[in-house]
Formats: sequence, C-alpha cells, structure tokens
Amino acid sequence: MSDDATQPGPDTPLVRREDDDRIAVLTLDSPHNRNALSRRLVAELTGHLDDLAADEGIHGVLLRSSHRVFCAGADLKEAATVDMVEAARGIIGVQRRLAVLPVPVVIRLDGPVRAGGLGLVASADVVVCRDDVTFALTEVRLGLAAAVISIPLRHRLTARAAADWFLTGRAVTAAEARAGGLVTQVVDEAGIDEAVAAVLDDLRAGARQGLTAAKRLLGADLVAAFDADGEAMARLSGELFHSAVAQERMAAALSRGGAATPSRHG
Repeated sequence: MSDDATQPGPDTPLVRREDDDRIAVLTLDSPHNRNALSRRLVAELTGHLDDLAADEGIHGVLLRSSHRVFCAGADLKEAATVDMVEAARGIIGVQRRLAVLPVPVVIRLDGPVRAGGLGLVASADVVVCRDDVTFALTEVRLGLAAAVISIPLRHRLTARAAADWFLTGRAVTAAEARAGGLVTQVVDEAGIDEAVAAVLDDLRAGARQGLTAAKRLLGADLVAAFDADGEAMARLSGELFHSAVAQERMAAALSRGGAATPSRHG
C-alpha cells in the first residue's frame, strides 16, 4: 500500500482541534499513512483528549478525518522497530480517554476504517457513517488478533458479528456495521453533513450536567472493562506483533508498499 502524501515535518500537527459553538472538532490529519496509529498520532490525540477532559465549556466532541480514509490501523513501519506492548498501551489509553471523556464523542466516517481504527469508532458514543464506507479487522491476516480493540468492540458488537469480523478479516459494509452495533446512522454522501450537524445541534441543546451524567451511566461497563483487561490485551498484542509469523507477514506487506494495515481485502 503506497503512501498518499509526503511525510509531515515534526512541527506539522497530525491531529488538529477547532471549536465550533461548544463542540470541539478533532481532525486526524496524517494522509501520508492514512491516519495509521503511529506513536506520534496517538500521543497528539491523547493530548487533545486530556485537554478536553478539563474543558467545561464544551458539550461534545466530533472526531473526523481530513481526507477519505478515517484510519488504516497499525503503522507497520513502526511495528517492525518499536516496543509494541508500549504502543498497545498507548492505544488502550486513547480508547479509554474517549470512553471517560465527560461529554459525548461523535465520529464522522467518510471513508474506510481498518483494524485499530475500529477501536476508536467503538469507543465513541455516536457514529455517523456514509453508506459506502467499509470496515475490516485485518489483523488475522498478519498473524495478529484484534486484541487491544477487542475491549470496546466486544462492548458494541453482537457476538455473531464479532466472531465473523475477527476471524475472517473480510470487508464489512456500512449496513452490516450498523446491524452489528458499531454504527449509529448510515447516510449517503449528500446527507452526511446534515446528519452530523443534527447530532451536534442535539448535543448543544442538552444541559452539560445531563450530558455528563448520561455518559457516565452508559459508559461505566466499558470503562470497567478497560481497567480490568487493558494490560493483558496490551501484552497479548505486543507478543503477537513481535512473533516470527507476524514479523514475516508485516515485512511482506511492507515490501508491497504498505505503511499501515493492508486494505486490499479489508
């Protein structure tokens, strides 16, 4: 899988924040690797979420991508060289921050989501998705498992959908994602702006006290699962990434030009 753009410089943010009438808009902006979950992107997203946790002026957060792909999953170039247990802990941390953020998190999906990107989607509260978006848990094809993202995915998905997606690695349609519990709304390209705006207007209409109380009630089980299983899943993920089978398959993917989780088959 080839890169989409030149790699950004150290001073170019990979995650940008803009505020719009009590809604904080976070935009993933790493087109060179299709918003792969590099250490740098994860660190920047973590920093923004920590800032938002202390911002009492917002009623919600919108997370989106600056370009077609929402998130391509793991950054395979990094996975070949860094401690993937520590990297997995970072991804667990981002997911947990989305779940414990005092206000609701809305995700807008205009394009494909792969592997680790599904963990971000599952950790959010409301997901508005174009009808041509596809999803896939491609980990199994690299000798991996969707370990760190299994915590929010098992919280959202039906058991049968989870077994299908985790074991086959196939591409899943937006309609299937909605039926399986991952997506809230599916709309066409012409309607997604209006659909997202309607959700955000509803959040603006709510009293912040009510929003925060409702989110705590709804997210308590998911947060408890992160606390109970996060470290074990991070260790499992790291062990699989560092295994000979995964290293061989990731090297083969990189030799074909891939920087992030492969997308040809989902």
